[in-house]
Amino acid sequence: KTDEQEKQILFKQFKIMEKRLWYGITWPSAILTLLFATMLLIKNPGWLTQGWMHIKLTFVVALYAYHFYTHRIFKQLQKDNFKWSGFYLRMYNEVATVILVAVVFLVVLKNSISWIWGVVGIVLFAVLLMMAIRIYKRIREKNNEQ
Repeated sequence: KTDEQEKQILFKQFKIMEKRLWYGITWPSAILTLLFATMLLIKNPGWLTQGWMHIKLTFVVALYAYHFYTHRIFKQLQKDNFKWSGFYLRMYNEVATVILVAVVFLVVLKNSISWIWGVVGIVLFAVLLMMAIRIYKRIREKNNEQ
């Protein structure tokens, strides 16, 4: 088999795997998360008066926006429309990491630190993560040249 034939076989398999992951895990998780979060807020309405919860819900809305945009990317990939570089997708993938870390730390540290310092910490975390990705890319490119 030629490289192109092998590539097509892999693309076909990746599309199947993407579809299973997206519809079997990602969407059900998003729906269940929304359902359970709504139930928790109904049970504990006092949380909605607290500043940390407003910030957390803002991050959660951002995560759902990320999810919907990712669905758009998924649909395009299913149609063999590849318009993003591996580097872009790697950076894009870390957006969810930053949001999820922000939500967890916000809840865990809500009474320990000022929310301003929490936001500063998240921004620093994001910057360090992006720098690490760029450094890793340079190292990989350098190793490929040798």
